[in-house]
Amino acid sequence: MGSFNTSFEDGFILVGFSDWPQLEPILFVFIFIFYSLTLFGNTIIIALSWLDLRLHTPMYFFLSHLSLLDLCFTTSTVPQLLINLCGVDRTITRGGCVAQLFIYLALGSTECVLLVVMAFDRYAAVCRPLHYMAIMHPHLCQTLAIASWGAGFVNSLIQTGLAMAMLLCGHRLNHFFCEMPVFLKLACADTEGTEAKMFVAQVIIVAVPAALILGSYVHIAHAVLRVKSTAGRRKAFGTCGSHLLVVFLFYGSAIYTYLQYIHNYSECEGKFVALFYTIITPILNPLIYTLRNKDVKGALWKVLWRGRDSG
Repeated sequence: MGSFNTSFEDGFILVGFSDWPQLEPILFVFIFIFYSLTLFGNTIIIALSWLDLRLHTPMYFFLSHLSLLDLCFTTSTVPQLLINLCGVDRTITRGGCVAQLFIYLALGSTECVLLVVMAFDRYAAVCRPLHYMAIMHPHLCQTLAIASWGAGFVNSLIQTGLAMAMLLCGHRLNHFFCEMPVFLKLACADTEGTEAKMFVAQVIIVAVPAALILGSYVHIAHAVLRVKSTAGRRKAFGTCGSHLLVVFLFYGSAIYTYLQYIHNYSECEGKFVALFYTIITPILNPLIYTLRNKDVKGALWKVLWRGRDSG
């Protein structure tokens, strides 16, 4: 028996996908490729947002924060997963597990809030175009970004503190990283009080932002329907549909994981669902939000040609 608040020298064993050994090589290749593309795509977006003056707008300011989040978010779990899939080492120290839990929750919570901020930015751009720059002035953008990061880390601090107070029976975590529902399944004592507190925190950080995003896109859709140009409506709905796809994948998998009764939580299903918000969503964000965008493509070609001319 081990607990976070007592000495647990051996740490934990991450079971990962070892129950399906024939699947591990396939997952390793798939995840390695997606992780590499995530690093590449999001790094490009951050660099272009800083280098090209045309991208110094509220939309790209928030997108650069989203890209930084995705880089850190996926890096908090994927390297450990790749090592796990190789079968080299499936253990993680007690301190490493706590650190991973805190960082993962902080970054995931920050993304939940930041996506709301980005939806508000799109709402202001579409529904209040004449006042957009007055509404989304630099000071407000910086404040919203700082508030997103702050809210995420405060939420993580609360939930990690609750996890550290639990007494755990055993040291085998049936997951590929240290995630909250797995700790609740491993708890020795009754966790109803802890679950209730976590549920409230998760509703605030997951369900409320999801509802706000859907509400903002309802207003955006209503505004787009008033556009007379058929081509303009088609383009706007295509963009909104792509954004909502990312929202659905990220929030849908997060709601499935964190807003269901712990006794109904399936650890096997949870591992595959977690792949969506740790592997799939971080690579979709640069593809959907920016790399399809003409401004980003123009900025990329400008940087490439500048490098070619200087060479």
